[in-house]
Amino acid sequence: MTAAILLHRADGAALSTPFHQAAFGKDDPFAAQREIAWEGPGSMIAARVSFTGAIDVASFPHTETLVVLDGELTLTVAGEPPLRVGPQAGAVIARGTAVRIEASSGVRFVSCAAACEAASAPGVTPLRADADFKPSNPPPAQTLLGPAPACRSDNVFTEAQSQYKAGTWDSTPYERIVRAHPLNEFMHLLAGSVRFAGPDGSVLSAGAGDALFVPQGAPIGWESHNHVAKFYVVQTVQA
Repeated sequence: MTAAILLHRADGAALSTPFHQAAFGKDDPFAAQREIAWEGPGSMIAARVSFTGAIDVASFPHTETLVVLDGELTLTVAGEPPLRVGPQAGAVIARGTAVRIEASSGVRFVSCAAACEAASAPGVTPLRADADFKPSNPPPAQTLLGPAPACRSDNVFTEAQSQYKAGTWDSTPYERIVRAHPLNEFMHLLAGSVRFAGPDGSVLSAGAGDALFVPQGAPIGWESHNHVAKFYVVQTVQA
C-alpha cells in the first residue's frame, strides 16, 4: 500500500481509510462531528467533519485549514465581511480567532489542524483556486525521473511556532522516485491527476476533488501527466 491516506473521493467511492470519532483537544468546536484519519508528531491531525448549525468560538483553540466538499460554511470575524466557503473552496482559521461558524444545511469538509502554544496572527484566511501564483522550487534534481517541472505557489498563511503553512500550488507534469516525504502534507486536488507510488510497487491514483494526507517520512513517489493544482498544508516536524 502507498503511504498516502485518503480523506475523500470526489466520486463518492468508499474509502478503506479507518476514521475514528474524536476531539482534537478539550476545546475542539467540532468535537462531536470530527472523524480523525491520522494524528502524529507535531500535534497535527488529518480529519473530516460533518456540521450543521451555528457556533460562536471566543478563541479558536488550534489552527485549522478546511476545504468544503458539500454545502456552504459562513465564517464571521467581528469587523470583517462574512467569508462564505462553498464546495472546492477553503479557509484557514488561526488559533486565537474569535469566529462565528454557521452552516444552514449539512456541510461536509476535510481538514488539517495543528496545535500551537500562541497565536501568531488570529483571523480567517481564504484559500483560492485563482491564487496569486509565484514561481517556486521544483523537487530536488536527484529525485526526478525526467525534466524538472515548472512549479508555482501562493502561500497565504504561515504560523512559525507550529511550522504550519497553507496555500495553493500548481505544476507542470513530472515524475519522481519513491522517497521519504520531507514533511507532513495535506492536499486537496483542484485540477489534474496524480499517481502516488509505494515502495512495494502499489499505486494510488487521485484526481480533482480528492483529498489526502502524507505523513513526514512516509515513502512515496509522484507521477503526473497533466497540469496539477492543489490546496496544501505542510508542516515540518523536528527529529
